[in-house]
Amino acid sequence: MLQVSLDFREEVDEFHGFLQTLKPEDWKRETGFMHWTPWDVVGHLHYYDCVSMLALEGEEAFAPERNALFAAIGAGRTNRELARERFADLDAAGLLGQWRGTAHALTEALGQSDPKRRLPWFGPDMGVQMFTTARYMETWAHGQEVYDLVGAPRSHTDRIKNIATIGVKTFGWTFVNRKLEIPGPPPYVRLVAPSGATWEWNEPGETECIRGDAVDFCYVVTQGRNIADTALEVTGPIATQWMAIAQCFAGRPADPPKPGTRGPQT
Repeated sequence: MLQVSLDFREEVDEFHGFLQTLKPEDWKRETGFMHWTPWDVVGHLHYYDCVSMLALEGEEAFAPERNALFAAIGAGRTNRELARERFADLDAAGLLGQWRGTAHALTEALGQSDPKRRLPWFGPDMGVQMFTTARYMETWAHGQEVYDLVGAPRSHTDRIKNIATIGVKTFGWTFVNRKLEIPGPPPYVRLVAPSGATWEWNEPGETECIRGDAVDFCYVVTQGRNIADTALEVTGPIATQWMAIAQCFAGRPADPPKPGTRGPQT
C-alpha cells in the first residue's frame, strides 16, 4: 500500500469529521476562494475523485470524460457549475456521504496500484505516486478554505510533507507553465515540520533560500495564502520570483491571492 494513499485517506477522514461540525447555514456561506461555499468545495473534490476512478479504468473509460470537460470549459463553464450540475440532487449530508465513499474507494484503488503505472489525466499522464499526491494536495488545500470560513483552528501533521515535496518539485514547472524562462537552479528549501523535524531540499546555500514553517510553505505553493501573509524567510531574486507565483497544481497559470485576502474569517 502506498504511504501517500494512506495519508490521503486520513486527510479525507479528518476533513469529513470537521465538516460534520458545520452548522446548516455554514454550507451556504461563501469562502474566500472564488465565492465557493463548503458545498462547492466538497462537490469539486467529489467530482474529481469520480473522474479519477475513471482514470484508473484506463484511457478508453477516461477519454469521454476528458473530452466532455474540455468542451465544457471551452464553452465557458466553471468547475463550480459542473459540480453543481452533476450533484444537483444532493443536500450537504448526501454529498458528504457520497464524497467520503468515493474517496475511500479511490484511496484503496490507488494504494493497490502498481507505483510504476501511469494514469491518463487532463494534461500529460501521471504516475500513480504523483497522481495520489495530487489528490491528497487538493483535499488538504480546498479543506483550508472551509476552516478559514468558520475561523476554526486546524491541526497539521507531517502528512503535509507530500505537499511540500510536490511544491519543491514544481519549481521549474511554475515558470514553464507561464511561458517564462526558468531563472536558475532551484533555491535551497529548509522547513520545520509540524512534528518539529527539519525538512530540506536542493543544494544548501544562503544566497537563494526559503526557510520557515512547512505549513506556510504549503499554503504558498497551493495558493491558499499570499507569501506576504506568512512568516517564510525568502532570500534571493530567484526564490522571491518563485514564491510570488508558486503553483504546485495542474492547469492554467493562476495568480496567488492578494495579500490579506485569505485567512480565518471572523
